Amino acid sequence: MNQRFALPDVGEGLTEAEIVSWKVKPGDVVAVNDVLVEIETAKSLVELPSPWAGTVTELLVAEGDTVDVGAHIVVVSDGTAAQAAAEPAAPQVDEALGATLVGYGAKEAAPRRRRGAAPEVPPAQPQTQTPAPVPVQPHVLAKPPVRKLARDLGIDLAGARPTGPGGTVTRADVLALVPAAPAEPERRFEKHERERHVPIRGVRKATAAAMVESAFSAPHVTVFTTVDATRTMKLVQRLKTDPEYAGIRVSPLLLVAKALLVAVRRNPDINSTWDEKNQVIVVKNYVNLGIAVATPRGLLVPNVKDADEMSLKDLAVHLNDLALTAREGKAKPRDLAEGTITITNVGTFGIDTGTPILNPGEAAILAVGKISQRPWVHKGKVKPRYLATLGLSIDHRMLDGESGSRALADIAAVLEDPARALTWS
Repeated sequence: MNQRFALPDVGEGLTEAEIVSWKVKPGDVVAVNDVLVEIETAKSLVELPSPWAGTVTELLVAEGDTVDVGAHIVVVSDGTAAQAAAEPAAPQVDEALGATLVGYGAKEAAPRRRRGAAPEVPPAQPQTQTPAPVPVQPHVLAKPPVRKLARDLGIDLAGARPTGPGGTVTRADVLALVPAAPAEPERRFEKHERERHVPIRGVRKATAAAMVESAFSAPHVTVFTTVDATRTMKLVQRLKTDPEYAGIRVSPLLLVAKALLVAVRRNPDINSTWDEKNQVIVVKNYVNLGIAVATPRGLLVPNVKDADEMSLKDLAVHLNDLALTAREGKAKPRDLAEGTITITNVGTFGIDTGTPILNPGEAAILAVGKISQRPWVHKGKVKPRYLATLGLSIDHRMLDGESGSRALADIAAVLEDPARALTWS
């Protein structure tokens, strides 16, 4: 029997997705939950598993096609009705629409839109041979993001030399096994190649739409301050040598995040959203802290759910894991949804500060500039101190200059003296 797999809604309300890469080809034998294809939605890369066991007989769309939710993309046969190929074609009831995967919502079938005709691939005869058994691998200690990275790169974790605490394989250990790519020969561009046209789709398209909506629907006001972060930098260095933080990446961003969480506790209105339909301001008693991450696919903003309930150590682990999965293009739709307030760290690019645009639905976003030593008057004397400039953009419908300035002053105060995170808790 031929089963036609329809592109599902992967739980984020998408209407279309791009076929990035097929993980199977006609004639391949697949088991339930084997990955069939990788797609790119407006938010992330998603791998779609097979809900059936059988043989792939036909790929209905090509890599690079943009496909509507509900459109058929692949045919899988269980081999019980191979003779059906000789029967006259007749209207067929698609059984795939009733066989949705866990967490996927069923949608009505819709025609696909394609940039080019997909190559016709003749159906292959079902294979009956039993796949070779997979040898048992020795147990290797590694965190889930590291295991995922190894799978994506085709690296056997058993061959890695663990350098993490307790014999744990780290990301660096996996990357050390990746063979160096040969240098590409220098390419000379002809005159007609002096322009490069980049399709607007996926994350870039979604980001553009969201930023335009935010910029023209929420009146932005940005307030700035320069902070003496010398004590924060000293604390970062102490945490890096603390045995409790062994194997955990500690950066100034961690303490900036903590400072923002303290400021939210003291100024809860900056953690709000504007509900136009019901004409209310929703002040949220939880913080889903978003961190803007630059990735090869564009800007993503994964968020740490209930960050305000976490210890500093747990916050560090979650921030690192989310940033890693986002850069690898593996952030889940849930990681990118329901954020309440955001930090964008422009200092990583050597920038002093910026006027960030609010994420839609949020009342505030904090821009953190580079932290560097500069002359500063400290205790009546000019000394080299670690300084940083912060910029807080707010939605002027919900917050005014006073409330935004008070929140930013609290953030600066915690970075100047991290002990305030304890005294203000």
